[in-house]
Formats: sequence, structure tokens, C-alpha cells
Amino acid sequence: MKLAHRIALVTGSSSGIGRGVAIAFAREGADVVVNYPTADQATNAREVCEAITALGRRAIAVQADVAEEADAKRMCAVALDKFGHIDILVNNAGIAAAAPVQDIPVEQWDRVIAVHLRGTFLMTRELLPQMLERGWGRIINTASQLAYKGAPGFAHYTAAKGAILSFTRTVALEVGDRGVTVNSVAPGATRTPILADVPADLLEQIRQSIPLGRLAEVDDIVPSYVFLASEDGRHYQGQCISPNGGDVFL
Repeated sequence: MKLAHRIALVTGSSSGIGRGVAIAFAREGADVVVNYPTADQATNAREVCEAITALGRRAIAVQADVAEEADAKRMCAVALDKFGHIDILVNNAGIAAAAPVQDIPVEQWDRVIAVHLRGTFLMTRELLPQMLERGWGRIINTASQLAYKGAPGFAHYTAAKGAILSFTRTVALEVGDRGVTVNSVAPGATRTPILADVPADLLEQIRQSIPLGRLAEVDDIVPSYVFLASEDGRHYQGQCISPNGGDVFL
């Protein structure tokens, strides 16, 4: 098993890519802290925990809004109290909204930036010190191929994802050779709940623009996270892996 005896915390892991990553990590031997944002996701989070325990691993679910400093601190405290340390942090929590830039309310802009970028910062700030103290850690940040190509109607989302790439590179430089790697994954268009409100005709246009001819499934994306979390990814630092079906060439 590639992640035997590791402890992982995956934000936004009650559904979508985060759910797939949490279960894949457990399949490779890790215990997992499952994060969900709101009470209406509690059942989903519990089901993820049940899938993990069915694989013989330990799991706890913690409700927390990663954009709120108090919530981020509390979740990390709960995780550290339960497991003693965190080896792998996946900053995956995210939301999406669509509007031309001139129509984006300030509140919507701030919220999208906060969940993606502020949340990534807060969680990294909380858990990086204990990784450095132990001399081993993996931080994996979820970006997007849209950070490279842009997307009309998603200025806040693409801005947040682009900033996550820059944040990843800078933290990677800061930790250097101290045993912690900091990388990102930039998935292409993937069939997850975040696409639920995208019109079918637009999804078809997106599909036709992808050289492989289809949207990604979650199972197409999660191996990149497993790779970066494991010893296989030990020589990756400040890098971005983008499983996007050829939609963007990095």
C-alpha cells in the first residue's frame, strides 16, 4: 500500500473529487479526516466515512467552513487530537458561481475567493508546522485547468485557482528540502456536483473541445493525488499535475 500508516485530511471530501480522493487514500492504507461544509452534507460525509472504515481504515467527519479561521483551527485541533498528527493535507474545498465580471456581486466574489484561496492558506498555516517538526508531509492543493485557459463567466473562480498555483509554488520554495512537498492538481472538466447546474448544451460544447472526447470521471482524477501523496511523488516540489484529457497543454 502506497499510503500505509499515513493520516490524511481532505477538505471538501463529502462529494466529488474530494470524496474520491478520501476513499482512494484509504484504499492505499491511510486514515482520513473527512471534511464537509454544511449540515446538509452530513449524510454524505458519514457515507464516505463508512466507505473508508469498510476498507479497514479509520475515519472521522468534521463539519467546518475552511474560509473561517475559527472553523479551520477547530477542525485541525479535532484531527490532531484524534490522530496525533496529519501527514497529508489536501486543500480541495471549493464552490462555483457564474456571471460576467461586470455582474458579479462583491459578496459572491469574496465568497468564491475565500473558500478556495483563504481556505487553502488557513489550512496550510495550521498544519504545516507539525509536518515540518516531524520532517515529513504532503500538501496537495486543488487548482483547475481553467487557471491556465480562463473561462468566461468565472472570473472569480479562475482568479482563485490561479492564485492557488502561485501560493503552491511559493510555499514549496519556503519549505525547500525540509521533508514536506507542496504541489497541486489541476483537474479538467469532471463529472461532479459542481457541474450540476451547467446547461447540457454547454457541457456538450466542453466535451467536444476535449481531445480525448469526454469529460473526466472522478476516477480519472484521483490517481494524481495518490501519486503526489506517496513516495512515488517525492521529487515533485511546487509542481502542478493536470489530468484534463488534453484540454490544456501545460
